[in-house]
Amino acid sequence: MSAPTIVEVQGRKLKLTNLDKVLYPATGFTKGQVVDYYVRIAPYLVPHLFFEKNAPMHRPDWVKTAPIWSESNHRTIHFILANDLPTLVWIANLASIELHPSLSLAADIATPSMIVFDLDPGPPANIVQCAQVGIWVRDIFDHFGLQSFPKTSGSKGLQIYVPLNTKTSYEQTKSFAHAVARLLEHEHPDLVVSDMKKAVRTNKVFVDWSQNDEHKTTISVYSLRAREHPTVSTPVTWDEIEQALKKKDAERLVFEAKDVLARVEKMGDLFERVQKLKQKLPQLAGLVGESDTQKEADEGISIAAQAEVRPRPEKDKKTAKGKAATAKRRKL
Repeated sequence: MSAPTIVEVQGRKLKLTNLDKVLYPATGFTKGQVVDYYVRIAPYLVPHLFFEKNAPMHRPDWVKTAPIWSESNHRTIHFILANDLPTLVWIANLASIELHPSLSLAADIATPSMIVFDLDPGPPANIVQCAQVGIWVRDIFDHFGLQSFPKTSGSKGLQIYVPLNTKTSYEQTKSFAHAVARLLEHEHPDLVVSDMKKAVRTNKVFVDWSQNDEHKTTISVYSLRAREHPTVSTPVTWDEIEQALKKKDAERLVFEAKDVLARVEKMGDLFERVQKLKQKLPQLAGLVGESDTQKEADEGISIAAQAEVRPRPEKDKKTAKGKAATAKRRKL
């Protein structure tokens, strides 16, 4: 192993160790390259990080933390506020490859700033099938006049984010996400499941609504994944999603570190608006706090019934026929 390297990052001194250690044996991608990637992607990544995992005791005194009460652990946990470049480099030096922030800001942990759908394919389904389900998720929120933003998980699937940045609660977002998942399962039973049991997910896409929880985290946009190759959870355009589906080409939605650095140079941060766009989650009658099983069965249908059809931008008119058919099935 190489000798430690002392660097100064924005006035903070850091000792970087084992930079030549290979973290991705299939490609030879080293810890040093992981650190380099995070340094270069930091201007795009840091605004999305909020806070993430429990801070170790040996952290530098300048690493900021947020005390968050954990019901499951029955104690206060100090979470890292990964909101500057020195902290990000320090985390990368710990060989913490993956970054998993909360859906909340540390200042208001009980209020999610977005709603997220994690589309997880059960083999032999892959990200192409996720692309189709992602488009259906987009269509539902289009009907409400809400914008949604896709990104790859960097692993097998796709994730759809609906920014809110307005007052809401996890009870509302989780219930809403569950209802959307059940609606999709009702309309597309051959491809979609809302039940997380592995046994029912073969060759189907699990719409994971349960990530909308105060006690859960989701892989960050621009985070590396601990896979065979240094793949990255990458924001993509809806046009890229549609093209991957049309061509049935999963490789169109696989991006490694070098690809992502080139993309942000050319395209900027496709997820920038997720942090700024203010949208209100529709308040559907009977949706939140409902426990009656018969009414639960109707929640997904109520989403479609109360939605307002809105035209998509000019560039998306090529998908209008598919949307019209979907709207007709939902009796809008």
